[in-house]
Amino acid sequence: MKLSVFTVMTPDLTPEELVTAAASAGIQGIEWRYHDVPKELAQEKPSFWRNNLATISPQITDAELDSLRQVIQQQGISSLSVTPYLQCGDLTGTEKVMQTASKLGAAFIRVGVPRYDRSRNYNTLFAEAIDYLNHVQELSQQYRVKALVETHHLTIAPSAGLAHRLVAGFNPDHIGVLHDAGNMVYEGFENYRMGMELLGPYLAHVHVKNAGWVRTDNATKNENAANGKNATKSDDEDWNCTWFPLHQGMVNWKQVISDLKAVGYDGFLGIEDFGGETDSRSLLNNFVQRIKSWSLEA
Repeated sequence: MKLSVFTVMTPDLTPEELVTAAASAGIQGIEWRYHDVPKELAQEKPSFWRNNLATISPQITDAELDSLRQVIQQQGISSLSVTPYLQCGDLTGTEKVMQTASKLGAAFIRVGVPRYDRSRNYNTLFAEAIDYLNHVQELSQQYRVKALVETHHLTIAPSAGLAHRLVAGFNPDHIGVLHDAGNMVYEGFENYRMGMELLGPYLAHVHVKNAGWVRTDNATKNENAANGKNATKSDDEDWNCTWFPLHQGMVNWKQVISDLKAVGYDGFLGIEDFGGETDSRSLLNNFVQRIKSWSLEA
């Protein structure tokens, strides 16, 4: 298995700085965050989802893409993915991302999956997603870029099983699944190996992060109530899911790596650690060393 980094994790590095830092750490692939960064955010301190310097803009020119591609090739690594925040049904946006990925030489993109918030019936959302993916598969064939559905909470694909239900009718050469065990802590946990066996050829990529459930104590609840965030001052304790450093959450990554080996997975493991323990360069180096250690133990 090879290692990659999703650039949402390295907001303080420019694309060129990120390429050099990734190569130095021993990372072989880069998943480029693809999103607009509004000008008013440019003065903010770099952060994951706002002023992220390692982001490719949808307005990037062909000349800029070619220049970035040359920097990447010089470091001996690859552009693994162009990773946007698409809505299900947005075929115009999907094709634009496919075009960017093709020009950059990226293998895949992430596509939209309907959110599930109890406001619309799952079966209706599923039918809409299938219609969208039929068109996406045609785009994938045209641009030779695979489209991935991510296992993600608050969508109709929170688990490997439900992601498989979405993609099972499509060609795995064109439509696949991005397996994210950290996201599955929120609402989609299954036995990891069983889910991987079910996905079979659709298992195209793996994100590495961790999450866990914590109790919300009464002091916090009462403070929230005083600030208008929660009208109830109950004595009952609540549970909330949040991000943890890789080695501290509920995902047993040694087990996940062992299960990946068992099903013959030989793709990338992509760091997406929101634990916030270190700076970007240290995060990359720590990730490589930790995966090496877990792989030996798995």
